[in-house]
Order: sequence, then C-alpha cells, then structure tokens
Amino acid sequence: MSNIKLFKNAHILNPQDTGVLDLLVAGQQIAALGENLDIGNSNLPVEVIDASDCYLVPGFVDSLVHFIGGGGEGGFASRTPEMQLTNATLGGVTTAIGVLGTDATTRTLTNLLAKAHALETEGITTYCHTGSYHIPCRTLMGSITDDLILIDKFIGVGEIAISDFRSSQPTIEEIRKVAAAAKVGGILSGKAGVVSVHVGSGESLLQPLWQAVAGTELKLSQFYPTHINRNEALFQAGIEFAKAGGVIDFTASTTAYDLQHGEVAAAEALARALQAGAPAMNLTLSSDGNASLPLYNNDGELIGLEVGKVQSLYQVARQAVLEYQVALTDAITAITAAPAAVLGLKHKGLIAAGLDADLVLLHKSDLTIRDVFAKGRQLVQNGQAIVKGTFEQ
Repeated sequence: MSNIKLFKNAHILNPQDTGVLDLLVAGQQIAALGENLDIGNSNLPVEVIDASDCYLVPGFVDSLVHFIGGGGEGGFASRTPEMQLTNATLGGVTTAIGVLGTDATTRTLTNLLAKAHALETEGITTYCHTGSYHIPCRTLMGSITDDLILIDKFIGVGEIAISDFRSSQPTIEEIRKVAAAAKVGGILSGKAGVVSVHVGSGESLLQPLWQAVAGTELKLSQFYPTHINRNEALFQAGIEFAKAGGVIDFTASTTAYDLQHGEVAAAEALARALQAGAPAMNLTLSSDGNASLPLYNNDGELIGLEVGKVQSLYQVARQAVLEYQVALTDAITAITAAPAAVLGLKHKGLIAAGLDADLVLLHKSDLTIRDVFAKGRQLVQNGQAIVKGTFEQ
C-alpha cells in the first residue's frame, strides 16, 4: 500500500460536520483537506480511496484500557487476559491509554509499559498512566513527577480509586498530593498530567474530589473521574461535576447484572447528560477494555466475572445515535476530540492538516465501520482486520 493516500468525496466529521471534502494523507500525517484535490500529473504512487457514502471521522481515543488485563478479585484464576491489537482496531480505536487497576503486585508498570510499546509496534498509538488504584502510588522512577517527566509514554496518574471498598481509602490530603505531583510533572514534560479516578459505588460519590480542590489552587479539570454511569446517584453527581468545568467519563463495557442493579447504560448516560446541559467536550466514553467486570451479591461477595471489551466504545457511541437520538457529532466527540483534549493529545481526536492520520470510515447507512487507518496505515478494510497482532491468528 502506498504511503500517500487520497480520500475522495468524504463526508468529514471533525468531529463537527465540515461537509464533503477530499483529504490527502502523506506518510503518517494528514497533508491537506479541500475540494477536488488533484495530484495532477504526479508520478508519485498514490492510493485513491473512494469515500463516497461514508463519514470520515477521527480515529477513536479510548482513555481507559487494561492492556495487560486486570481482575484477580476472585483469586489468581480470575485474572483477565491481555488485549490484542484487533480488539482495538476492529472497533476503530487508534489511540489507547493503558492503566493498572486493583492489582499492582502481579500486574506491574514495567509490564504495562512493555505491552504499550508492543501495541504501538503492531500499529496503534499507546500511552499509559503511572500508579494504580492505591495511594501511595506505585511508580517506576520513584515519584509521580519523575515518571511523567522521564517516561514518554506516561501522561497521567491512575486510575486511583475513591468511594470504593477496593481503594486504599485515601485521605483528602493524599488525593491533593497526587494531583499536585501530576500537575507539576505535566507542566515540566508538556503533558496534561491528569489524574484518572476510578469511582466506586460508595456514598461519598465525587465529594473527595470537590474537597480536594476546595481551598487549593487545584482545579476540577485536574481530575478525570470514570465509571460515572455506575448508578443514578453517581450519574447525577457527575452532571454537576461536568457543569462546573470537570470532565466525566462513562464506561461502555457492562454486564446484564450491572444494568439490572442500577447502572445507567453508557449510551443513555451520554444522551441524558447532553440533555441536562453538560458540554459535549466535558463528556467522554471509555471501554474499560480487558478489565474484570465483577459480579457481587448484596454482601459484597464475588459471584462471577466478565471481561470488558474495547470494541464496546464504538458500539455504545453508535447506540447513542441510533437508539437515544444523540447527534452523531456529539457521539463522535465523546470518543475523539473530548478524550484527546482532557489527555492533552494535541495530535489526536481531530482531522486537520499536520495531525496524525488516524481515520475511520463509517457507512452512512448504518454507521458500521468500513475502514480504519492508524498513522496513515490501513489496519481494517471492509470491516475485516488486514493487520493482526504478533500472536493473533
């Protein structure tokens, strides 16, 4: 395949609707957008791609994936498997952020970092957060600030846990110290230094974050709480948080058990949050891919496990449009521009000259994925993976 690609007659969502244009990709970047782009009599090897009857959207950004698996709440045999390349690409994900979870003993930051490099070698863009559920945070270089400054792939901290019995029950002062260290590390390394926050079903909801900000120079935007659709009370607290300037994240992966026990479906949560007046750029979706999805009884005892799926990110965005009447541009924003912005990924989440050529073609008729390109390289063609991970069949 050529390193120069010309998309003809693409209906571009950036993620706002910019109409039908041609788009030129040169190497790993978008080179130009415009009407009737023509390479003239050039003898360069150009691959022309007919994008008629398709939307061309930015590659999807998944802000929470357990690259090396998660789980373990039911013992060693309940540890979930690592993700594979096509888990992401068949769902249009071209950028993913890897995290640790409950287990930072048998799952390590070195392992996470190695897997991130492996996935990048195979075809997508990857970053990681240092730390895990627990405070004090596990780090590689001795401190949060050092990790963010010295390790390119580390862009934030988390997901630290609050309002959850699996957390380290952090004090407000401990949360402040983590956020302050992440902020300084981000400033000195040119990164967002965001703190990803796993929020459980505890009664304190998001109050620890409000309290951490109160009386300090920290801002709500320093924190990026996820699982906000866990229950109705947390969802309502999340709307307040988003309206006050924070960014909240809804988890796409779910189980029938969770939905039957009060979880707000992510597609519904996105629709209701927008209807409530929360800004689209303050609302994101993530998959929680390859996480364990524990099933508990009323006594908090584990009764089963399922595994989160990266492809749920795209599936929920599509569901939001088709079943909950969310504007397509808003649904695409929640999995492209909004997560890229909160994570400080300035070369992702939009379609513009000079940005990475991460692109997804969606059939207009049913919003199914036709083709996926990551940094100009085609990974999915006509809905089928044409590039697979090293150990995928």
